[in-house]
Amino acid sequence: MRYDLEYRSIPHVIRVAAKQFADAPALVDESRRWSFRELEQQMVRAIKAAVALGVEPGDRVGLCAPNSAEWILAALGIQGAGGIVVPLNTRFKAREISYILRKSGAKAVFASSFLGNDYIAELRNADPDLPALRRTVSILGPQGAADLAWEDFHRAGEADSPSTAHDLIDRLTPDDVSDVMFTSGTTGHPKGVVLTHGQSLRAYGWMSEEYTFRHSDSFLIIPPFFHCFGYKAGWLASLIHGVTIIPMRTFDAGRALEIIDRERVSILLGPPTIFQDLVNHPDRSAFDLSSLRVSMTGGTTIPESLIRAMKSELSFDIVMSAYGLTESTALVTTTRIGDSEETVARTTGRTIPDVEVSIVDDRGLAVPTGQDGEVLVRGYNVTRGYWNDPEATAAAVDAGGWLHTGDVGRLDERGNLSIVDRKKDLYIVGGFNAYPAEIEKLLLGNEAIEQAAVIGVPDERLGEVGCAFLVVRPGHRLTEADVVAWARENMANFKVPRHVRFVDALPRNASQKVLKDGLRRDWSKPSDN
Repeated sequence: MRYDLEYRSIPHVIRVAAKQFADAPALVDESRRWSFRELEQQMVRAIKAAVALGVEPGDRVGLCAPNSAEWILAALGIQGAGGIVVPLNTRFKAREISYILRKSGAKAVFASSFLGNDYIAELRNADPDLPALRRTVSILGPQGAADLAWEDFHRAGEADSPSTAHDLIDRLTPDDVSDVMFTSGTTGHPKGVVLTHGQSLRAYGWMSEEYTFRHSDSFLIIPPFFHCFGYKAGWLASLIHGVTIIPMRTFDAGRALEIIDRERVSILLGPPTIFQDLVNHPDRSAFDLSSLRVSMTGGTTIPESLIRAMKSELSFDIVMSAYGLTESTALVTTTRIGDSEETVARTTGRTIPDVEVSIVDDRGLAVPTGQDGEVLVRGYNVTRGYWNDPEATAAAVDAGGWLHTGDVGRLDERGNLSIVDRKKDLYIVGGFNAYPAEIEKLLLGNEAIEQAAVIGVPDERLGEVGCAFLVVRPGHRLTEADVVAWARENMANFKVPRHVRFVDALPRNASQKVLKDGLRRDWSKPSDN
């Protein structure tokens, strides 16, 4: 099925689901519950309210809040009115948010107080002339500095007929822009990735069908909604197939175990750290996890032992891995049901339908199977470009439609893609290219190492060498000498980290990406080990 042609727009998914699944549970947010029929009614209210607020087709609207029912309804209201959602990272500070709102030309901003932040108050202090502050809505908790509380926002649209909302949804097409997803900034200044309704529906409708999402499932959504992992692979994919969605505001392993047990959660997607925390939780055995069925974990570094533990300790039947970046609608390749644990751990699987991957050298020429090169992607999933940034767009997507990802990878004889590293993270040891992600995978073969991050640091003799930041598995002890000795036995000499630092946790952003810039700043601090 072509889900973009079948559903046409993200709000229309809710209308179809309301007819198909009616009074079945659609959304569970703490103690609050909505059926699919009720979710459609709330969406219609939100669309009418967005129109009353002044949202018109093509308008950009910022959305800064934790995973919640209100986030979903605000997004659907904006999109249903023809607007474009600009999801905002809740870990960003006011000046970072202000930059995105200005760059996108946002007309309004929806936000909530979260993690001790009143985002709208902080924006008013940091950038009082910001155009988006002319229309502000608080969508969770107290009104704070916002112009309207959530209920006041809804009341403003009550005079309009529901037909107003349905007429607006009917006008939406798969080619209309649904959101501008700003990159996290880990690769430089955030850039706004333009994506359409059709791209998201086509990619994640297919993915969730491939992953066997079904009406009887419940999905605990931990990745943040401001990222495609939580938004598109999360609540959008679920609602297409009648899956009950359960948003989690912030991840806590103990709380997640309680929800899995109570709500009989069957789907859980997320980065490897989430599953490691669940496996290692001291009270895990007190909870019934037998309902868990489907999982996908992304990232370049997934130890095979974790895949086995997810099946044996967490009861998953299906464990997948995948690869994508925001510029590719965050989905390029995925493993398939029946792939071996080795394939899931060591590769990101094969390309999704109607998408191409090519591995090229520095001259842009395709390299043979099994050789490393830059990953290029072409297909319907590739962004239309960066918002209001034609130079960056031209640098990322060439005249042939190929997206230059900046990732280094290789294809095997079956077409499975392995991501070796980011080109920018590569460092050179005495003339040899060293890829941190590859070294991290090798380090995770040591049973005492739970998490690993490697960076290149200056060295007087070799130019650069590796520094490994390690989290030791509970119940194990390691010294720097132990790690170096083990590495010399298990990897080529130039890959062996010359420095080792032991940490309680690796620094990560809200999307669970390791913040290697922070590690680079800290690497020279003396080790206590």
